[in-house]
Amino acid sequence: MLFKRLLWVVVLIGLSYCDETTEQPDDADVTPEPDAEPEAEAEADPEPEAEAEADADPDPEPEAEAEADPEPELEPEPPVDISPPETPATPPQEAPRVIEGCRNWMAGIPGSPGHNGIPGRDGRDGRDGSKGENGATGQSGPKGDAGQPGTPGLDGKEGLAGLPGDKGVKGDSGYSYRSAFSVGLTTRNPVPNMPIKFSKIFYNDQNHYNDDTGKFGCPFSGVYFFSYHITVYTKDVKVALYKNNKVIIFTYDQFQSNDVDQAGGSVAVHLDEGDEVWLQVYGDNTFNGIYADNNNDSMFTGFLLYPDLH
Repeated sequence: MLFKRLLWVVVLIGLSYCDETTEQPDDADVTPEPDAEPEAEAEADPEPEAEAEADADPDPEPEAEAEADPEPELEPEPPVDISPPETPATPPQEAPRVIEGCRNWMAGIPGSPGHNGIPGRDGRDGRDGSKGENGATGQSGPKGDAGQPGTPGLDGKEGLAGLPGDKGVKGDSGYSYRSAFSVGLTTRNPVPNMPIKFSKIFYNDQNHYNDDTGKFGCPFSGVYFFSYHITVYTKDVKVALYKNNKVIIFTYDQFQSNDVDQAGGSVAVHLDEGDEVWLQVYGDNTFNGIYADNNNDSMFTGFLLYPDLH
Protein backbone atom coordinates (compact mmCIF):
# COMPACT_ATOMS: atom_id res chain seq x y z
CA MET A 1 0.00 0.00 0.00
CA LEU A 2 2.81 2.38 0.80
CA PHE A 3 4.30 1.78 -2.60
CA LYS A 4 1.02 2.70 -4.35
CA ARG A 5 0.70 5.90 -2.39
CA LEU A 6 4.21 6.93 -3.22
CA LEU A 7 3.53 6.25 -6.92
CA TRP A 8 0.41 8.41 -6.95
CA VAL A 9 2.24 11.25 -5.18
CA VAL A 10 4.91 11.21 -7.87
CA VAL A 11 2.28 11.27 -10.63
CA LEU A 12 0.44 14.21 -9.03
CA ILE A 13 3.63 16.16 -8.59
CA GLY A 14 4.55 15.54 -12.23
CA LEU A 15 1.18 16.70 -13.45
CA SER A 16 1.42 19.86 -11.39
CA TYR A 17 4.80 20.63 -13.02
CA CYS A 18 3.48 20.20 -16.53
CA ASP A 19 0.28 22.28 -16.27
CA GLU A 20 1.74 25.32 -18.00
CA THR A 21 4.64 23.91 -19.94
CA THR A 22 5.86 25.60 -23.09
CA GLU A 23 8.35 24.53 -25.66
CA GLN A 24 11.71 26.10 -25.06
CA PRO A 25 12.80 28.14 -28.13
CA ASP A 26 16.30 28.21 -29.53
CA ASP A 27 18.82 30.13 -27.48
CA ALA A 28 19.75 32.29 -30.45
CA ASP A 29 16.22 33.45 -31.19
CA VAL A 30 14.40 34.03 -27.83
CA THR A 31 15.65 34.88 -24.37
CA PRO A 32 13.86 33.33 -21.36
CA GLU A 33 11.44 35.53 -19.50
CA PRO A 34 12.66 36.63 -16.07
CA ASP A 35 9.45 35.73 -14.26
CA ALA A 36 9.39 32.05 -15.35
CA GLU A 37 11.98 30.79 -12.87
CA PRO A 38 10.32 32.15 -9.68
CA GLU A 39 7.04 30.58 -10.76
CA ALA A 40 8.75 27.23 -11.24
CA GLU A 41 10.25 27.53 -7.77
CA ALA A 42 6.89 28.44 -6.34
CA GLU A 43 5.32 25.40 -7.92
CA ALA A 44 8.05 23.22 -6.52
CA ASP A 45 7.30 24.31 -2.92
CA PRO A 46 4.68 21.59 -2.24
CA GLU A 47 7.37 18.95 -2.51
CA PRO A 48 8.42 19.28 1.18
CA GLU A 49 4.78 18.85 2.18
CA ALA A 50 4.60 15.63 0.21
CA GLU A 51 7.79 14.44 1.85
CA ALA A 52 6.33 15.37 5.22
CA GLU A 53 3.26 13.31 4.53
CA ALA A 54 5.44 10.47 3.43
CA ASP A 55 7.35 10.68 6.71
CA ALA A 56 4.14 10.72 8.70
CA ASP A 57 2.66 7.73 6.95
CA PRO A 58 4.64 5.01 8.85
CA ASP A 59 2.94 5.83 12.12
CA PRO A 60 -0.67 5.27 11.11
CA GLU A 61 0.15 2.23 8.97
CA PRO A 62 -0.59 -0.28 11.84
CA GLU A 63 -4.10 1.14 12.13
CA ALA A 64 -4.71 0.51 8.50
CA GLU A 65 -3.46 -3.03 8.83
CA ALA A 66 -5.67 -3.55 11.90
CA GLU A 67 -8.72 -2.34 10.07
CA ALA A 68 -7.97 -4.57 7.14
CA ASP A 69 -7.70 -7.76 9.19
CA PRO A 70 -11.29 -8.86 8.70
CA GLU A 71 -10.85 -8.71 4.86
CA PRO A 72 -9.10 -11.49 3.09
CA GLU A 73 -5.62 -10.70 2.00
CA LEU A 74 -5.29 -9.56 -1.58
CA GLU A 75 -2.58 -10.82 -3.79
CA PRO A 76 0.09 -8.24 -4.30
CA GLU A 77 -0.17 -6.56 -7.72
CA PRO A 78 2.69 -7.09 -10.02
CA PRO A 79 5.04 -4.18 -10.17
CA VAL A 80 4.25 -1.71 -12.95
CA ASP A 81 6.91 -1.49 -15.59
CA ILE A 82 7.57 2.20 -16.05
CA SER A 83 10.63 1.77 -18.15
CA PRO A 84 10.56 3.74 -21.39
CA PRO A 85 9.14 1.84 -24.35
CA GLU A 86 11.35 0.62 -27.11
CA THR A 87 12.00 3.25 -29.75
CA PRO A 88 10.64 2.18 -33.13
CA ALA A 89 12.92 2.31 -36.13
CA THR A 90 12.39 5.80 -37.57
CA PRO A 91 14.50 7.94 -39.82
CA PRO A 92 16.91 10.34 -38.13
CA GLN A 93 15.12 13.33 -36.67
CA GLU A 94 15.96 16.41 -34.75
CA ALA A 95 17.17 16.07 -31.17
CA PRO A 96 14.39 16.38 -28.56
CA ARG A 97 13.94 19.78 -27.06
CA VAL A 98 13.85 20.37 -23.34
CA ILE A 99 10.45 21.52 -22.17
CA GLU A 100 10.81 24.44 -19.77
CA GLY A 101 8.89 24.22 -16.52
CA CYS A 102 9.01 20.43 -16.27
CA ARG A 103 12.35 19.60 -14.68
CA ASN A 104 13.44 16.03 -14.10
CA TRP A 105 10.82 14.96 -16.62
CA MET A 106 11.79 12.95 -19.66
CA ALA A 107 10.71 14.36 -23.08
CA GLY A 108 8.48 12.30 -25.35
CA ILE A 109 9.54 10.41 -28.45
CA PRO A 110 9.72 12.66 -31.55
CA GLY A 111 6.79 12.17 -33.91
CA SER A 112 7.00 10.95 -37.51
CA PRO A 113 7.52 13.58 -40.24
CA GLY A 114 4.40 15.37 -41.44
CA HIS A 115 3.04 15.49 -44.96
CA ASN A 116 4.46 17.92 -47.52
CA GLY A 117 2.86 21.32 -47.29
CA ILE A 118 1.09 23.22 -50.09
CA PRO A 119 3.55 24.96 -52.43
CA GLY A 120 4.02 28.59 -51.61
CA ARG A 121 3.13 31.50 -53.91
CA ASP A 122 5.39 32.53 -56.75
CA GLY A 123 7.99 35.03 -55.76
CA ARG A 124 8.30 38.49 -57.26
CA ASP A 125 10.05 39.00 -60.57
CA GLY A 126 13.71 39.66 -60.22
CA ARG A 127 15.37 42.86 -61.37
CA ASP A 128 16.43 43.25 -64.98
CA GLY A 129 19.95 42.11 -65.59
CA SER A 130 22.67 44.27 -67.08
CA LYS A 131 22.71 44.77 -70.87
CA GLY A 132 24.72 42.13 -72.68
CA GLU A 133 27.41 42.75 -75.23
CA ASN A 134 26.49 43.30 -78.87
CA GLY A 135 26.48 40.14 -80.92
CA ALA A 136 28.42 39.60 -84.11
CA THR A 137 27.03 41.17 -87.30
CA GLY A 138 25.04 38.69 -89.35
CA GLN A 139 25.35 38.10 -93.07
CA SER A 140 23.52 40.44 -95.43
CA GLY A 141 20.23 39.11 -96.71
CA PRO A 142 19.20 38.95 -100.37
CA LYS A 143 18.24 42.19 -102.11
CA GLY A 144 14.53 42.90 -101.93
CA ASP A 145 12.23 43.86 -104.77
CA ALA A 146 12.10 47.48 -105.86
CA GLY A 147 9.35 49.44 -104.17
CA GLN A 148 6.64 51.45 -105.87
CA PRO A 149 7.68 54.97 -107.02
CA GLY A 150 6.70 57.61 -104.55
CA THR A 151 4.59 60.65 -105.33
CA PRO A 152 6.52 63.54 -106.94
CA GLY A 153 7.65 66.13 -104.48
CA LEU A 154 6.97 69.83 -104.62
CA ASP A 155 9.00 71.96 -107.00
CA GLY A 156 11.95 73.56 -105.32
CA LYS A 157 12.92 77.20 -105.48
CA GLU A 158 14.46 78.45 -108.69
CA GLY A 159 18.21 78.40 -108.49
CA LEU A 160 20.66 81.07 -109.48
CA ALA A 161 21.50 81.55 -113.14
CA GLY A 162 24.56 79.64 -114.27
CA LEU A 163 27.58 80.99 -116.09
CA PRO A 164 27.29 81.49 -119.85
CA GLY A 165 28.31 78.41 -121.82
CA ASP A 166 30.76 78.19 -124.69
CA LYS A 167 29.69 79.44 -128.08
CA GLY A 168 28.21 76.68 -130.16
CA VAL A 169 29.00 75.68 -133.72
CA LYS A 170 27.39 77.81 -136.38
CA GLY A 171 24.25 76.16 -137.64
CA ASP A 172 22.51 76.23 -140.95
CA SER A 173 20.94 79.43 -142.11
CA GLY A 174 17.35 80.05 -141.23
CA TYR A 175 16.67 80.56 -144.95
CA SER A 176 17.86 77.16 -146.05
CA TYR A 177 15.14 76.97 -148.74
CA ARG A 178 16.49 79.46 -151.27
CA SER A 179 16.15 79.49 -155.01
CA ALA A 180 16.27 82.49 -157.39
CA PHE A 181 17.73 83.55 -160.71
CA SER A 182 17.62 86.49 -163.14
CA VAL A 183 19.24 86.34 -166.60
CA GLY A 184 19.28 88.35 -169.89
CA LEU A 185 19.69 87.80 -173.60
CA THR A 186 22.97 88.75 -175.31
CA THR A 187 22.01 87.88 -178.93
CA ARG A 188 18.93 88.66 -181.05
CA ASN A 189 16.66 86.34 -183.03
CA PRO A 190 17.15 83.07 -181.10
CA VAL A 191 16.37 79.71 -182.71
CA PRO A 192 12.60 79.04 -182.65
CA ASN A 193 11.03 75.99 -180.97
CA MET A 194 14.11 75.63 -178.71
CA PRO A 195 14.74 76.86 -175.16
CA ILE A 196 16.12 80.40 -175.34
CA LYS A 197 19.62 80.51 -173.81
CA PHE A 198 19.90 83.60 -171.63
CA SER A 199 23.65 83.95 -171.14
CA LYS A 200 23.76 87.35 -169.40
CA ILE A 201 23.65 86.48 -165.63
CA PHE A 202 22.23 89.03 -163.23
CA TYR A 203 21.74 86.59 -160.25
CA ASN A 204 22.23 82.82 -160.00
CA ASP A 205 23.98 82.18 -156.67
CA GLN A 206 22.29 78.79 -156.13
CA ASN A 207 23.04 77.79 -159.77
CA HIS A 208 19.52 76.46 -160.19
CA TYR A 209 19.40 78.01 -163.70
CA ASN A 210 21.58 76.26 -166.29
CA ASP A 211 22.84 78.78 -168.88
CA ASP A 212 24.05 75.93 -171.14
CA THR A 213 20.53 74.52 -171.62
CA GLY A 214 18.50 77.65 -170.85
CA LYS A 215 16.37 75.67 -168.31
CA PHE A 216 15.60 76.18 -164.61
CA GLY A 217 15.77 72.99 -162.51
CA CYS A 218 13.46 72.90 -159.45
CA PRO A 219 15.61 72.05 -156.31
CA PHE A 220 12.69 71.35 -153.91
CA SER A 221 8.93 71.36 -154.10
CA GLY A 222 7.10 74.60 -153.56
CA VAL A 223 5.46 77.59 -155.20
CA TYR A 224 7.61 79.56 -157.63
CA PHE A 225 7.09 82.84 -159.46
CA PHE A 226 8.35 83.37 -163.07
CA SER A 227 8.36 86.51 -165.30
CA TYR A 228 9.88 87.60 -168.57
CA HIS A 229 10.36 90.95 -170.42
CA ILE A 230 10.93 90.90 -174.21
CA THR A 231 12.08 93.73 -176.55
CA VAL A 232 10.34 93.39 -179.96
CA TYR A 233 11.97 94.68 -183.17
CA THR A 234 11.84 93.91 -186.93
CA LYS A 235 9.32 91.06 -186.55
CA ASP A 236 6.29 89.95 -184.67
CA VAL A 237 6.95 87.97 -181.43
CA LYS A 238 5.17 84.94 -180.01
CA VAL A 239 6.78 83.23 -176.99
CA ALA A 240 5.61 80.55 -174.52
CA LEU A 241 6.63 79.55 -170.95
CA TYR A 242 7.06 75.77 -170.67
CA LYS A 243 6.95 73.36 -167.76
CA ASN A 244 8.14 69.84 -168.58
CA ASN A 245 7.25 70.26 -172.31
CA LYS A 246 3.86 71.77 -171.51
CA VAL A 247 2.97 75.40 -172.21
CA ILE A 248 1.96 77.34 -169.14
CA ILE A 249 1.33 80.78 -170.77
CA PHE A 250 1.61 82.47 -174.22
CA THR A 251 2.60 86.05 -175.14
CA TYR A 252 2.10 87.64 -178.61
CA ASP A 253 3.15 91.09 -179.82
CA GLN A 254 2.75 92.58 -183.36
CA PHE A 255 5.68 94.61 -184.71
CA GLN A 256 4.98 98.14 -185.96
CA SER A 257 7.34 99.33 -188.75
CA ASN A 258 10.38 101.35 -187.61
CA ASP A 259 9.20 101.15 -183.93
CA VAL A 260 10.62 99.24 -180.92
CA ASP A 261 7.94 97.45 -178.91
CA GLN A 262 7.81 95.60 -175.51
CA ALA A 263 6.13 92.32 -174.52
CA GLY A 264 6.08 90.35 -171.28
CA GLY A 265 4.32 87.92 -168.95
CA SER A 266 4.42 86.44 -165.40
CA VAL A 267 2.92 83.51 -163.44
CA ALA A 268 3.07 81.71 -160.08
CA VAL A 269 3.13 77.93 -160.34
CA HIS A 270 3.70 74.94 -158.10
CA LEU A 271 6.68 72.79 -158.97
CA ASP A 272 7.83 69.44 -157.67
CA GLU A 273 11.46 68.67 -157.09
CA GLY A 274 13.13 67.94 -160.48
CA ASP A 275 10.67 69.86 -162.66
CA GLU A 276 12.12 72.09 -165.43
CA VAL A 277 10.91 75.51 -166.64
CA TRP A 278 12.11 77.49 -169.71
CA LEU A 279 11.09 80.13 -172.30
CA GLN A 280 11.09 79.57 -176.08
CA VAL A 281 9.80 81.05 -179.44
CA TYR A 282 6.50 79.44 -180.30
CA GLY A 283 6.06 78.77 -184.10
CA ASP A 284 8.37 79.33 -187.03
CA ASN A 285 10.93 82.07 -187.67
CA THR A 286 8.25 84.63 -188.68
CA PHE A 287 7.44 85.11 -184.92
CA ASN A 288 11.04 85.54 -183.87
CA GLY A 289 11.28 89.33 -183.42
CA ILE A 290 13.10 89.07 -179.98
CA TYR A 291 15.80 91.74 -179.85
CA ALA A 292 18.68 92.70 -177.53
CA ASP A 293 21.67 95.11 -177.70
CA ASN A 294 23.60 97.40 -175.41
CA ASN A 295 20.59 99.67 -174.96
CA ASN A 296 17.72 97.11 -175.01
CA ASP A 297 17.37 93.92 -172.90
CA SER A 298 15.22 90.85 -173.02
CA MET A 299 15.09 89.17 -169.54
CA PHE A 300 13.91 85.96 -167.82
CA THR A 301 13.47 85.79 -163.98
CA GLY A 302 12.23 83.20 -161.41
CA PHE A 303 12.35 82.62 -157.63
CA LEU A 304 10.83 80.50 -154.81
CA LEU A 305 7.88 81.95 -152.94
CA TYR A 306 7.68 79.25 -150.23
CA PRO A 307 8.59 75.54 -150.02
CA ASP A 308 6.42 72.57 -149.17
CA LEU A 309 7.13 71.72 -145.52
CA HIS A 310 4.97 68.58 -145.16
